Amino acid sequence: MNRAMKGAIILLLASLIMAGVSCCPSEEANEIKIGVIGPMDYIQGEHHWAGAQMAAEEINDAGGIMLGNETYQIKLVKADSNEIISPTDAVLAMEKLITVDKVDFVVGGFRSESVIAMQETAMENEMIFLGCGASDNLLCENVAEDYETYKYWFRVSPVNGKYLTTISFMLAGMVAQEIGSLGVAPKVAILAENNVWANPLVDAAEATFPGMGMEVVKTLRPSQMATDVTAELTAIELAGANMIYTAVSGPLGVAYTTQWGQMEIPAASVGINVEAQKGNFLDVTSGDGAYETTLNTYARVEITDETIPFYDSFVDRFEEVPIYTAGTYEALYILKAAIESADTLDADAVVTALEATDLIGPAGRLVYMGTDTATPHDITWGPGYVTGLGVQWQDGVLECVWPNAGGSLGALEYEGTVDYILPPWVLTALTE
Repeated sequence: MNRAMKGAIILLLASLIMAGVSCCPSEEANEIKIGVIGPMDYIQGEHHWAGAQMAAEEINDAGGIMLGNETYQIKLVKADSNEIISPTDAVLAMEKLITVDKVDFVVGGFRSESVIAMQETAMENEMIFLGCGASDNLLCENVAEDYETYKYWFRVSPVNGKYLTTISFMLAGMVAQEIGSLGVAPKVAILAENNVWANPLVDAAEATFPGMGMEVVKTLRPSQMATDVTAELTAIELAGANMIYTAVSGPLGVAYTTQWGQMEIPAASVGINVEAQKGNFLDVTSGDGAYETTLNTYARVEITDETIPFYDSFVDRFEEVPIYTAGTYEALYILKAAIESADTLDADAVVTALEATDLIGPAGRLVYMGTDTATPHDITWGPGYVTGLGVQWQDGVLECVWPNAGGSLGALEYEGTVDYILPPWVLTALTE
């Protein structure tokens, strides 16, 4: 091979290498990486991933995200936080998303203690983190306290702890009214898992229920991982409770409701039980979870024009009803709108655009609270925005029972809402 031919080959190889180098950044430049972090071995994390998958595919199929004169496809990166068990694992998962996977944004997070720790890591790296699971007010109070550090945090779902308390108390009030209509004084036991997020709910319930006409007769704080609450339920019955107010977000919810139904505890169960939001709840409780009533975000009612199409698509695809951690679906649409408005991936510019969010989603109208409030970057709660729902398992179907016209939110009622039903064995005990 002569020198001229060798030179030509070297030039050809160099050209191919340069072409390869130049095409790779181009492909990456047309891709926006979004980390989805959650406890992937549990329903909460599964729905983080499912909601994000649905939104990413819809957005990509519709052409992606417009940035400048180009379109960008969303690429999701899954991170198992193991946060129900270990806040340390959650922080490590967040660090990996940022430093190894090099994502552009993060959505998800569930257990408040773990999300508070993950928030610190995200903020140190100026990473925009849209929370879709943790309710602790501190997460947004941090934004008010130190805006420059924490401005990259926004909550999508659920509404904050203060509003969760308000909604769950309204549900409890609805049940108390049913009991009172029978000429029986409502007596409530509080059963809340022993986690930080539930502490303010317990304190508020103990202080507020008496003024609502409900006598608090017992307070119990089992582990979120408890598999046997026979002793707690027996204590509730012996205390004479005819209502149980729950604050349960972990696996405890299945054990509690199964045994509540099996033992036919003569007390209506109402409050927060995340496990009761899932579509196979009656299967995993062997049918004993019937009549459980819980706060929820989604149901097959017309909150907005987006609700039923989202709900039906989710059920068709995953054979599950969406729980509130599927708020990752709305998180991706919120990010898309903000990126396109900012016309850049610069975090500070996207933060400014996020603060102007006004989007209609399956859960309601999504508008962020301002920096002049106690919890900036929180989703606005109330009629016309996101209200949350009360749902009850009736005849094998998860039905919306709140807001109910004439109830605590006035005339507000979403089409498809049905009347609340006292569990038959509770009704029998109250009318004997």
